[in-house]
Amino acid sequence: MTSRFQTILLFGAPGAGKGTQGKILGQIPGFYHLSCGEVFRTLDMASDLGKTFVQYSSKGLLVPDDVTVKMWHQNMHARTVLSDYKPRADLLVLDGIPRNVHQAKLLEKHINVLQIIHLVCPNKEEMIQRLRRRALKENRIDDAKEDVIRKRWEVYERETFPVLDYYPASIIREVDATGSPARVLEHILEHVVPTQERHFNNPITGEKIAAPAPSNGVHPAPVRRAGSAARPRKAPRK
Repeated sequence: MTSRFQTILLFGAPGAGKGTQGKILGQIPGFYHLSCGEVFRTLDMASDLGKTFVQYSSKGLLVPDDVTVKMWHQNMHARTVLSDYKPRADLLVLDGIPRNVHQAKLLEKHINVLQIIHLVCPNKEEMIQRLRRRALKENRIDDAKEDVIRKRWEVYERETFPVLDYYPASIIREVDATGSPARVLEHILEHVVPTQERHFNNPITGEKIAAPAPSNGVHPAPVRRAGSAARPRKAPRK
């Protein structure tokens, strides 16, 4: 197995549910979830890295790429040393990173992206109100300001969404993010379980996972669920 972390990316607009789905996946043996937001929240805000984070995030802007990737890699290294994350046994599930094409390039030496789950949000205004309600419920008043939320969306559309065009279209799967968490999870599992089985042994027994027998000798075509907001995909990067 390559020294790079075998990875699945959870991708989508603010409010799409990346963190929720990542946390659920992280409870399943053989999957290890890490949110970039979690890395930021564990920062010492009195440190230089912490001050840099606050300077940008308070305005709804992205933290500089080199700082973001440095913080993420330091955090992953610590988890690996402590055996919290086991690269040879766990499929890494990331959300919140990479947030732009430059970050994707910087991360190439650290991760091998096997699959991208794109959580599609057909209704932007519905997602904005969803974010606002969640922030109010969690008593995060600053995050509930509509101008801050719309700024996050602008940054996402300008800098983060183009990341999809950096990766081959063949590894991207689209899932409608507007259903119930359980229904969204069901569709995500349809994609990520076969990926886990192709690259890892059974996380409980350690045995090699045999490919399931096709029904009536016919291999089913891969499922791809497109949301109404998905734009036409570009040709894979050469």
